[in-house]
Amino acid sequence: MSNAVCTISYRRSRFSTKLPSDRLYTPGHFWLREIEPGLWRVGITRFAQRMLGDLVEYGFEVKENQAFELGDIVGWIEAFKATSDIYSPADGQFVRGNPTLEIDPRRFDIDPYNEGWLFEVRGTPDPRAVDAAGYTKMLDLAIDRIQGKEAMMDAPPTDEVGD
Repeated sequence: MSNAVCTISYRRSRFSTKLPSDRLYTPGHFWLREIEPGLWRVGITRFAQRMLGDLVEYGFEVKENQAFELGDIVGWIEAFKATSDIYSPADGQFVRGNPTLEIDPRRFDIDPYNEGWLFEVRGTPDPRAVDAAGYTKMLDLAIDRIQGKEAMMDAPPTDEVGD
């Protein structure tokens, strides 16, 4: 019997990824995988990782067993392209950060869906979280927004004023 996880291949514009089907995905581009009943491993998606760039440094503002709510800031990430707060994609208690990232932070960049996870939470995921197929629709919208902004930036200036 194989423990291999099925993936959904996604490609749009210049972005492609393989989304593990054993996770939930949030509108904030986090993934959650239940590793035992009520215990969730949390990471960011390849899309979010690409937007941030290579990991420089990260940290948590919460301590072990500290409770937090969906959307609370639990930490921060400084990466090559951007610095961002880490918002909780679940209600619950902080269990621990990823000890592998302490030793080898490159795992965040190389393997965001497995060894590059960020933290574990005991609790309940965002009710808006969807499966991998549902997340592809979120990616479509996000990429369309980005391309719309790029198209507007590339458009020649106009002197026309709308009604």
